[in-house]
Amino acid sequence: MDMLASTSRTFLIPINGLVPGLKEAVASAYLCMRAIDEIEDHPELPSAVKHELLIGISRILREPSWNAALQTLFQPYREQLPEVTVRMSDWIDLCPDTATARVLEGTAQMAGQMAEWVDKGWEIKSEADLDHYTYCVAGAVGELLTDLWMWYDGTKTDRTKAVAFGRGLQAVNILLNQKDDQTRGVAFFPEGWGMDEMFAYTKRNLDQADAYIADIPPGPIFNFCSIPLALAHGSLNALAAGESKLRRSDVLEIVSRLTGEGTA
Repeated sequence: MDMLASTSRTFLIPINGLVPGLKEAVASAYLCMRAIDEIEDHPELPSAVKHELLIGISRILREPSWNAALQTLFQPYREQLPEVTVRMSDWIDLCPDTATARVLEGTAQMAGQMAEWVDKGWEIKSEADLDHYTYCVAGAVGELLTDLWMWYDGTKTDRTKAVAFGRGLQAVNILLNQKDDQTRGVAFFPEGWGMDEMFAYTKRNLDQADAYIADIPPGPIFNFCSIPLALAHGSLNALAAGESKLRRSDVLEIVSRLTGEGTA
C-alpha cells in the first residue's frame, strides 16, 4: 500500500475501499502494470533496452520460474529502474493464489504489446492505431478487472464496455499529457486530428464506461470503478473549459462525494 500511495493518488482510495482478497488482487495487478508502464515511459532508457525488458517480462511471466528470471533480467538496469519495477515479484506475491495466473497473463500480454509500440516509436496514424494502442495499455486492463470481478464473487460485466472503460481513461490521459508528449517527440493524436476529434473519441468511450459501471450492483466494485471514471469526466470537462487539468478542490469534491473521504 505504501508503494501504491507513492505511484497513484487516483487509485489509492478505490483500491483501499475493496474487500480483502479482491483488494490484494487488484493492487497486485495495478502495481505490476505500473511496473511495466514505468519502463515504457522511462525518459532515459534507449528503445532497444525498453524492448529487451518488456519482451523479457512478457516471456518470463509465462514461465514457472519467473521470480529468479525477473531478477536476472532487471539486474543490469537496477540503478536506472524505479522501485515499483524492480520489485515486481513482490507485487505478484501479493496476489491471492487463485487469481495469480490471470494477473500474470494480463501483465505479460501488456508488456509484449508495449514492446511492439516501442519498436513503432508510438507512431499513430489512424483511429485504428489509436484504438489498438489504447487497448494495449488500458482497454486490456478493463478486461482484466472484469475477470477479477468474476473471480471474486461472480459479478458479470460486459467485456466490450470494459475495454471502453479503460480506453476512455487512457484517452483522458492523452489529452492531459499532450504537451509533455510533444516535448518528448511522441504524438498520440491520429493524423489530421485536433482537439475536437480527440474529445469526441474520449467522450464516446466514457459514455460506454458509464454504461459499464451502470451494470455493476452497488458495493465495493462499483465504488472502485466510479471514482476514476468521475475524475476522468471531471478532467474532460476542465479541459473543455480551457483549464490545463482538474483543480485540486474539484478532485477533493468528487472523491468526497463518492466516498466521504477528502483525498485522491
